[in-house]
Amino acid sequence: MDHKNSIKTLTRESFREDILHHLKYTVGKDRSHASIYDWRLALSYSLRDRIVEPWFASTKDTWDYDHKRVFYLSMEFLIGRIIEDAAINLGLKGIATAALMDLGQDFDTLVHDEPDAALGNGGLGRLAACYMESMATLGCPGYGYGIRYEHGLFRQRFEMGQQVETPEDWLSQRHPWEFERPESNYTVRFKGHLEETHGRTVWVPSETVIATAFDTPVVGWQGHWANTLRLWGSKPTTLFNLERFNRGDYTAAAEPETLARTITRVLYPDDTTSAGKELRLKQEYFLTSASIKDILRRYREAHDDLTELDRHVAIQMNDTHPALAGPELIRLLVDRHGMDFEQAMDISQNVLSYTNHTLLPEALERWSTWLMGNILPRHMQIIEKIDEAHRNANPARPASIGIVRNQEVHMGELAFIMSHKVNGVSALHTDLIKSQLFPELNKLHPDRITNVTNGVTPRRWLKLANPGLANLITDTIGAGWEADLDRLQELVPYADDAAFREAFMAVKRDNKAKVAHWMKVKCGIDGDPDAMFDVQVKRIHEYKRQLMNVFETIAQWHEIKKNPEGDFVPRVKIFGGKSAPGYAVAKEIIHLINDVGEVINNDPDMRGRLKVIYPPNYNVTMAERLIPAADLSEQISTAGKEASGTGNMKLSLNGALTIGTLDGANVEIRERVGAENFFLFGMTAEEVIERRKNVNHAREAIEASQSLKDVLQMIAEGRFSPDERDRYHGLVHRAWNSDYFLVASDFADYQRAQAEVDAAFLDRDRWARMAVLNTAHMGFFSSDRSIRAYMENIWDTQSAL
Repeated sequence: MDHKNSIKTLTRESFREDILHHLKYTVGKDRSHASIYDWRLALSYSLRDRIVEPWFASTKDTWDYDHKRVFYLSMEFLIGRIIEDAAINLGLKGIATAALMDLGQDFDTLVHDEPDAALGNGGLGRLAACYMESMATLGCPGYGYGIRYEHGLFRQRFEMGQQVETPEDWLSQRHPWEFERPESNYTVRFKGHLEETHGRTVWVPSETVIATAFDTPVVGWQGHWANTLRLWGSKPTTLFNLERFNRGDYTAAAEPETLARTITRVLYPDDTTSAGKELRLKQEYFLTSASIKDILRRYREAHDDLTELDRHVAIQMNDTHPALAGPELIRLLVDRHGMDFEQAMDISQNVLSYTNHTLLPEALERWSTWLMGNILPRHMQIIEKIDEAHRNANPARPASIGIVRNQEVHMGELAFIMSHKVNGVSALHTDLIKSQLFPELNKLHPDRITNVTNGVTPRRWLKLANPGLANLITDTIGAGWEADLDRLQELVPYADDAAFREAFMAVKRDNKAKVAHWMKVKCGIDGDPDAMFDVQVKRIHEYKRQLMNVFETIAQWHEIKKNPEGDFVPRVKIFGGKSAPGYAVAKEIIHLINDVGEVINNDPDMRGRLKVIYPPNYNVTMAERLIPAADLSEQISTAGKEASGTGNMKLSLNGALTIGTLDGANVEIRERVGAENFFLFGMTAEEVIERRKNVNHAREAIEASQSLKDVLQMIAEGRFSPDERDRYHGLVHRAWNSDYFLVASDFADYQRAQAEVDAAFLDRDRWARMAVLNTAHMGFFSSDRSIRAYMENIWDTQSAL
């Protein structure tokens, strides 16, 4: 392709001229008056120009050769900053840095001026972003479909230790990476009623909005292929009611615009109210409807026969949020294209597949039949027909399962029944889907559930995030590992090379020193780079057990207080993550972590031996800082609750050692890196189930652990909340009397494992060897491997390269 040669012939001088051209003609500034923001935009547009060439060439190739396309539907795409990622994948970082230097600008300064795109929350969205990059790297023709959230999830800050949510403002600035496509717009309908006309069901909506497309090109490694991330914005069908405005009813005049903007304002609005539930359902249908219509439009431009849709189209539903894709595709095939229901359902099942991401009952969405029928009356009718058709086709189906039951629509069952493949995201998780989540459906469809263990892109999570380690790897085993991560195995012999171990740990210490400086500036707290950086960064949830971590932190503080002259391994405990706005218990845990940190960080007895640091507003950019600096990776969820995790992979890839349970992908990480290089503790998923049968499990575990009893007593006494001594009485009560996620039952073994961590950290050679072997054995966890598995086992598609 011609675009490859254009990248190869690009020079420092020509790229410098590109930047100046965009500064003048796109941004509208001259050099003497340009701000950092202006220079960043000029750099972004210059890089985008170089992405457009492979993007256009890839699109043309897909149309010319009629490649089968993959359409990835996800409520989240946590893409992070784009400048450096694009420059690295295009092979232009060195040229861009030099060109900017000629212009008196610093590449890193411009990178850090770029806001994170507020398009996701956690692992689900970051996985989608990794998969989009790997699809482009592998030449898998594909599109990502999501929502262009104006304010994202929220920006987190702490006031008196408590989480406070404020709107993200990433779109208050120009977003230079996207192309608005006003010609690609679709009407999305809500509410109304159904009419029967000439034997056909007609949906007459009472609310409508327009979905309009914004395209961002996603370029793969070395710029050989680029795919499209299409995000939907929402606009009113009736822009403005001038008559109402002129009557002075200004609020009513703006109602259509308010409805449209509300749909795309915020990711995961609080659904503890009926209005919040309605908005969430509308968001999910908005994404699904616009995307399915767009997919059919693309297909119809090249093909006439809709019965062959599955030969050219694969649609992946990332969790249950896009589960309405099945009913919507059936609706369009039946209502618009005149197909009979049974054929439409069969075609839809052959096209659709579903990735399950959770075993938590509350995360498997359920909507009341009243709400579904009110917001989407035609879809409620179709869902009931799907359920009936599945029941009739499977006479052995127990009455206890089904899509519609107990006046609720179960979206997990809907996604399962409407898919030809359902995949888990780790080996353990997939087994639990079969045995615990969908056991009866698995019996009816024994070949439907398969496993694709998650992966992460090494281009962002090693080459970009940890350039020191990336350069050391290249110097040691040569170039090319970025697209063939299994080559990290070549590092295994170097674990016994003292010089390599020293260089490896020097990179780690340098990363820690940079993070320590950043935390001092951001949080005002000193962190010694020679101390162990003990990191737990992830969404705040009870099953992820940040509570157990903070309990152990209190226990460690208590031990130092009892023996202030004792010899303790110094630790910097680093937390990061957000709680859902309506999740009161998780927000209470955040408050406790910050209260504990306030006491410990101001205790003169600690003398640098223990610090607690919780930087607010954890996002992709913060992860890129913290993960390369981590010594210890806390992966301590209750066994059987974490589907996979990807933070565990990123941390191990960057040479952090894991303390963890046999949960999610921890199981496979431990198998790969070796049990001797992993600090295991806690019950298995089977033992967790048995333990819960003992109604007194929490009280018995606490009574058996004087350390935990002391921790709870100190919290109950208000030692960490002197201004409000009863602040955590509810938390302590739950720990003694319910403790569903078994913090108390695993606590003693967690302490044992932490003591093993201390002993290993004191032996610097042993620790370095373990760290090297963690990195060396992480090749399996590349998202390239994951995407190859999807292509072969689920999507039935080939690389176009």
